[in-house]
Amino acid sequence: MTVVLVHGVPETAAVWDLLVEELAALGESDVRRLSPPGFGAPVPDGFAATMEGYRDWLVTELEAVDGPVDLVGHDWGGGHSLNAVMARPELVRTWVSDVPGVFDADYVWHDLAQAWQTPEVGEAAVADFTSLSDADRVEFLVGAGMSADIASRVSPGADAAMGRSILTLYRSAAQPAAATAGRNLEAAAARPGLALLPSEDHFVGTDDQRRRAAARAGARVEVLQGLGHWWMTQDPAVAARVLVDFWSAHR
Repeated sequence: MTVVLVHGVPETAAVWDLLVEELAALGESDVRRLSPPGFGAPVPDGFAATMEGYRDWLVTELEAVDGPVDLVGHDWGGGHSLNAVMARPELVRTWVSDVPGVFDADYVWHDLAQAWQTPEVGEAAVADFTSLSDADRVEFLVGAGMSADIASRVSPGADAAMGRSILTLYRSAAQPAAATAGRNLEAAAARPGLALLPSEDHFVGTDDQRRRAAARAGARVEVLQGLGHWWMTQDPAVAARVLVDFWSAHR
């Protein structure tokens, strides 16, 4: 069985470091990290850094994996994962996402996302972020809830390509686009799903929105009590156990 991890914004694959260590300790040795273009990976010529473009990128990556896939997506990686599973459920054995709520019809993007979606305001915001010193960017990420050790590994990946990708991606998903994509949530129920709901994550919808979307996708719900948006950096041991228990139930 191959575990595939997909991260989000504004991150690189280093965000998974602690979780991968804990998964290995529990016997999960075949773990692959996929970095979306612009987020720790080069942006290919002609690549459309839109919600649909990342869906198609992930579908292509999953098609190349030999054997059953247990897909795990965090933040926009969770969005890309759900979009891919809605389109091609046969590519995975199971899926996990911590952002089902963004596909709910009533979801309202958080303040920073709305800034990124606004012409000129978004350009200024990403320029401010990418121009920070590593130390200041680490402080920003820690303030948003990422553990300090992982923030120091993620921070160097913030560059102009990431900034451009953030703007294009978020603008492609401005409402009603995300809600429109969510009209197909029931298709994800073709494969066993797990919706992670960190109790202190306030970026990805209300509890009702998250649960409603998870139910439509046929997903089991697991509340990560006391953890926030970067749960895999805050308590990777608990996160790894939740994931392994879920996979074990379907193997």
